[in-house]
Amino acid sequence: MFQSEFEIKLHTERREKLDKIAALGQPAYPNSYGFTHTIPEIRTAFDPITPEQFDADLAAGKKIEISIAGRIMAIRVQGKAGFAQLQQGGQRLQIYVRKDDVGEDLFALYKLLDLGDHIGVRGFLMRTRTGELTLHVAPITLPGHQGQLALTFLAKAMLALPDKYHGLEDTELRYRQRYVDLFMNTGHSVKQATTPAAVASDGAAAAESKDRGNPGTSNAAGQLSTGDSTPSEPTQEPEGPGNVREVFVKRAAVLRALRTFFDARGYLEVETPMMHTIAGGAAARPFKTHHNALDLDLSLRIAPELYLKRLVVGGLDRVYEINRNFRNEGISTQHNPEFTMLEFYQAYANYHDLMNLTEELVTFVANEVNGTTITRFPIPKGPRAGEIVEIDLGEWQRLSMREAIIKFWPDGMVRPPQIEDFNDLASFESFLKANERHSDAKGESEATDRAGFIRFSVGSWCYFALPRLAKKEPIGKLIAELFEVLAEEHLIQPTIIYDFPLAVSPLSKQKPEEPDWVERFEFYIGGFEVGNAFSELNDPEEQRKRFEDQLKERDRGDDEAHQMDEDYVRALGYGLPPTGGEGIGIDRLTMLLTGSRSIRDVILFPLLRPQK
Repeated sequence: MFQSEFEIKLHTERREKLDKIAALGQPAYPNSYGFTHTIPEIRTAFDPITPEQFDADLAAGKKIEISIAGRIMAIRVQGKAGFAQLQQGGQRLQIYVRKDDVGEDLFALYKLLDLGDHIGVRGFLMRTRTGELTLHVAPITLPGHQGQLALTFLAKAMLALPDKYHGLEDTELRYRQRYVDLFMNTGHSVKQATTPAAVASDGAAAAESKDRGNPGTSNAAGQLSTGDSTPSEPTQEPEGPGNVREVFVKRAAVLRALRTFFDARGYLEVETPMMHTIAGGAAARPFKTHHNALDLDLSLRIAPELYLKRLVVGGLDRVYEINRNFRNEGISTQHNPEFTMLEFYQAYANYHDLMNLTEELVTFVANEVNGTTITRFPIPKGPRAGEIVEIDLGEWQRLSMREAIIKFWPDGMVRPPQIEDFNDLASFESFLKANERHSDAKGESEATDRAGFIRFSVGSWCYFALPRLAKKEPIGKLIAELFEVLAEEHLIQPTIIYDFPLAVSPLSKQKPEEPDWVERFEFYIGGFEVGNAFSELNDPEEQRKRFEDQLKERDRGDDEAHQMDEDYVRALGYGLPPTGGEGIGIDRLTMLLTGSRSIRDVILFPLLRPQK
């Protein structure tokens, strides 16, 4: 629990304060508190009320009485009065505590409070002379609250909060201590006022600071004190990491919007197993586990695809699942071994239908979550990494994989590609040989600018691809790899890339007129893949052959190639209707909608190396 001698000492001091609080008659850890409003509700309802209206209501004896609870994020005490900032629900409200209103014991309690403590307060709303909406702590007459304490202690922070000026800014520490990150980085940062401000005309005395150059110093309790008779109000300033809480509020909104979209279209939400005897539905290395009672080796799910298609065989024509997947792969700004995906399947549809549905879905979710299709996003990788771009999630383009390679082929290469170059082994080999020259020393010497570097990189790829062709590596696998090397970094605006090689699509239906290509698409936004879809293969004999081809790839050393799944082939034997299916990465979609730089920023507790 403790990471320094300072923390041990501070814990001892706060334990002593807790004993003093108990001696004042307050439970150290009470089990409930009755509030009338949340702070966000107060902000929504009463922020529009002007100071003049508050003054008029108070003069007429009309008080807006409320009871709230929250965490102390700023506190100052001066003589017989004090200000504090309470935070709850991601928003803050100032409170004003005066000894004459709450009594000696409760003011003694107030002076024992620290940053991070939870308290409940009752009182009436007012505005200070600086215009700040404030709760004046005092006994109230609301039914159910009459005779209740104006100030109630709820829980003490036994550890010090991070620096109040900057929040919790160390990136890795934010991920490790998300419980601190969530309440420290909410878009608020507290800074003491440089000029004391008097409270509104509610009877509190107004006073000027005796020393404006030294508005306050922090004492051992983490409080601000000036020695003046009237405390100055904390003010707000922006902070580094931004509103972390809002990211996860939006993530929840993404999930709600997805469910709304599919429920309205007659889809049934289902749940499928997370432990599989055969890891299928994707090309990925699984995590392994063992069931002791059954003495059974299992893999954690890498995709729910094969189970969802079994359900379509069973007559559930439209199904979707928001699922957790686990892939034993590297970690990057776009990859976390445990991640969330949406997968959905629709009988009697093909990949063209899903292209239309995908554009409609992403546009709908963006409007539901942000109220607009425009998002500002920091590109996470490639030559423009870190550049913040404006993306319109309502404007889409579509390119076949071959068209994308042709479109983004670098200028200055010997032989730009033509569609015919991807038709057969001889044509593709000739194309590679024509362009490998840029991998030689001359090409390397030209790589002094970005364009030269791209030519050298693509030429090198062509050079090293030739011996792989000679070893009978599938041509389609190399074409897909060339697309990734060449085109992905250009796909910033929403783009559908369709028609994939058969060699990298073992579960997709072939194009009738081009048997080496399949009816599959991926969509890209921000320079990375967000979703993958295809017309599902429903021929059991062809599916068995595809699995057998994948087993050959495993023998060749590809440990991500698909395994044979006899039960799935048997399920297809009962008849899978023409079906379109798609998977979308929820984490990546959330990154785009929140402008987050890393997948770790949108996962509450991402996987990290253990601390040494």
